[in-house]
Amino acid sequence: MKFVTAAILTILTTFAGSTPAADGSFEGPLGLQLYSLRNQFKLKGVPRTLDSVKDFGIKYAELAGTYDMEPEKFIAELESRGIKAVSAHFPYTAYKIDPDSVARQAKALGLTYAGCAWADHVKPLNEAQARDIIATFNKAGEALAKVGITFFYHFHGFEFQPYKDGETLADLIIKETNPDQVKFEMDVLWVVFPGHDPVKLLEKYPNRWELMHLKDLRKGIATGELTGKTDVANDVTLGTGQMDWPAILAAAKKVGVKYYFIEDESPTSEAQIPSSISFLGKVNW
Repeated sequence: MKFVTAAILTILTTFAGSTPAADGSFEGPLGLQLYSLRNQFKLKGVPRTLDSVKDFGIKYAELAGTYDMEPEKFIAELESRGIKAVSAHFPYTAYKIDPDSVARQAKALGLTYAGCAWADHVKPLNEAQARDIIATFNKAGEALAKVGITFFYHFHGFEFQPYKDGETLADLIIKETNPDQVKFEMDVLWVVFPGHDPVKLLEKYPNRWELMHLKDLRKGIATGELTGKTDVANDVTLGTGQMDWPAILAAAKKVGVKYYFIEDESPTSEAQIPSSISFLGKVNW
């Protein structure tokens, strides 16, 4: 009996975090964008902060730097806690100047995806700048594909500048990048905040979205701004904000999103993350 009980506990521990353990419709796989705990990494250090990630039940991570630790050692710290680094964000300038170097770094880290979370530009974004971004991303996609890694871009809201025929520069970026080598990560907040519908965008480009940032926007915050910026305190626990999560998650599953990462930039992220995980375990559609 003791052996059986121990075996069951081992199985539960192994699979915890891959999918929220509850009766909801969401199946994951669920990870955490580690930028959510950037302040904790600085204050408590890498080992203690990653202990918290493990305690959340998280099995997948998306990186945004390694917090003054050698990358290889950071990955070892993750792996020792049963956490796999699936993807990472690298600076736009690095992709523009030397995408092959980014590819080598991403390969050394054992990543499946390497992306960009913000394309440098002079505000407001215009067509000429968008086309320069497109060229940069196509080169990045080619460089990463050579080493077996998928490049992605994470829209940040400012790309939804009107373009033509009722479309935006975000549409232009999606349409003019190589569909085989350039994929996208939808940060739900950065679609809703500029006034767009995540479900419609997922359905419009069903073969381009492979990653998703799960992030909720505080109720009462006005939408429609194309700044790509809002107070980080407006990131709230999933299910308590403005997002229609059943519709969004159903559409994401339908179009084939492969990994979901909670990203919570708020000052109370460490307290909110467990509640967000609990919500995902219960949400139904």
